[in-house]
Amino acid sequence: MGLDAWHTAEGIDHFLARTGDFLRSRPGMHTTALTVTEKMRVEGDEGASLGWLERDGEVRGIYYRVSPERGVSLTPLAPEDTEGLAEHLLGLGRPLPYVTAERATARAFTEAWGRRTGAAADIRVELGLYRLGTLTPPDPFPEGSARPAGDADHEHVMQWCRELAAYFGEEVTINAETWASTRFGEKTYLYWVDPDGVPVSMAGANPLIGGQVRVDPVYTPEHLRGRSYGGAATVAVSRAALDAGAEEVVLYTNLANPTSNALYQRLGYRSIAEFAVYDFA
Repeated sequence: MGLDAWHTAEGIDHFLARTGDFLRSRPGMHTTALTVTEKMRVEGDEGASLGWLERDGEVRGIYYRVSPERGVSLTPLAPEDTEGLAEHLLGLGRPLPYVTAERATARAFTEAWGRRTGAAADIRVELGLYRLGTLTPPDPFPEGSARPAGDADHEHVMQWCRELAAYFGEEVTINAETWASTRFGEKTYLYWVDPDGVPVSMAGANPLIGGQVRVDPVYTPEHLRGRSYGGAATVAVSRAALDAGAEEVVLYTNLANPTSNALYQRLGYRSIAEFAVYDFA
């Protein structure tokens, strides 16, 4: 291979040995790649596809696919680098259902992929990536307090995750047997509870990796919304992340939801990037 080439990793350990420093160089921007590849390292990488762009001996970008049925996720790339990646992935001979990346990178890749395959691309969702600045509790602040969700709360946490997944149209089975394999399984959760101790909102957080923690998910049942419970839960889980040593606390929000975008900004989160998911026909 030349000095400027896309490389295929020979497993997760090979991938992280070469790309770990690159991923940790921008922990907030690379939050999903850090958490997904750490989960692969711990639980196994069967069926995964991983690779990186190397130029003059340095890593300049990465891609990963969790399984052949899943799409490809990319770190930000220059438009010309998406051309090389499209050639590289085409050579691997696997169908590609979708791409997830920073908006300009996603658009450039869909065009490069379409020129080679004829596949049309439709945008599925646009996401904002926010990073915490100065944590600012909601005003007015709701009565109640935060508490961790423990073992006795597991079924209730799963039920709220099922409701959240249904709300966002996610096709996922969440039960005791599948829990660990879902995107909800590796997180820690806390509740915001009312003065009677009844949970009224929930917030989760991914493990601390590379100096960053990603808040996800935040859920308040529909009949309890509009009372600042979600804001209080977000503040509590964000503060817990900072107390645990996180240098950056980040979260994603759907750009089509102005209510949540405005809420997170009031709490002290600031936009650092916009992402897009494109489905290929």
